[in-house]
Amino acid sequence: MSLIVEALPAGEIAALLGPSGAGKSTLLTSLGLIQQPDSGRIIIGNETVFENGYKTDIRSFRRNHIGFVFQKANLLPFLSALDNVRLAMEINDVSGKAAKKRAEELLEKFDLSGRRNFMPKELSGGQQQRVAIARALANTPELLLADEPTAALDSVMGRKVMELLKQVAHEHNTGVLVVTHDHRAIDVFDQIWVMEDGKIKEQ
Repeated sequence: MSLIVEALPAGEIAALLGPSGAGKSTLLTSLGLIQQPDSGRIIIGNETVFENGYKTDIRSFRRNHIGFVFQKANLLPFLSALDNVRLAMEINDVSGKAAKKRAEELLEKFDLSGRRNFMPKELSGGQQQRVAIARALANTPELLLADEPTAALDSVMGRKVMELLKQVAHEHNTGVLVVTHDHRAIDVFDQIWVMEDGKIKEQ
């Protein structure tokens, strides 16, 4: 487990490939402190967060250091794009004014300023996923985990999302790990890992 985390430097994006059942999603939920591993070590930033048990308050650590992007954007349908991003910070005790300012900055960065007051149902699939990425970045995580983020998108939009994740890694100095079966944008990644039977077979 420590191999995976320590092998992903800040500012790089890695693809995690492998057949169904290889353990990719299990690895992702373990790194995201959602599912406790049986053994191993997880280091995020300079902090050992798991070794023979959790070494920190995992809820607080997850909110402050880890971002998630999934197959579906999972935006709250009754909140605007702006409020979906802002809520992630307000839950983390960021003041309303500061949260709104950062949410507006993130949406502008991802070319969504003109859609900030749109409800999720009024956004395209690609726009929803960009809002989800903005939300995942709201609390400036050190690690961004993405599980098949382009599965529901066409090839053109899928590549744009992958390129956006690469931009996030390089410009925000964030380690980004993407589970994907989409080989159309494999050239986007700084590193490629292949997983089989719960182990990294190639890197």
